[in-house]
Amino acid sequence: QVQLVESGGGLVQPGGALRLSCEASGSIYSINSMGWYRQAPGKQREFVATVPSGGSTYYADSVKGRFTISRDSGENTVYLQMNSLKPEDTAVYYCHANVNPTYDYNMDYWGRGTLVTVSS
Repeated sequence: QVQLVESGGGLVQPGGALRLSCEASGSIYSINSMGWYRQAPGKQREFVATVPSGGSTYYADSVKGRFTISRDSGENTVYLQMNSLKPEDTAVYYCHANVNPTYDYNMDYWGRGTLVTVSS
């Protein structure tokens, strides 16, 4: 009953910028964290960034200084502002959330993914 829907992917030139959005909806008691992973062709899915409840942010070394993750005041939407994009950032980006559908258990949920292509 929990759905994550991403938007904002597309084609951008090297050095450009893009902002991804992900909205969580459905049966949600609380959201413990939201974040982003990505998977490039021929590679395993890798961690990009996350923001748990409380406001701290964490980033993969490969995107530090270029990407910024944030959540809205209701914590049902997470954003990823991507600046100074490089061809190696090309990947399908997946939204992730750890959610308590009820008070007594939590589960991990994934979006369908949105494709980001960085190319001249």
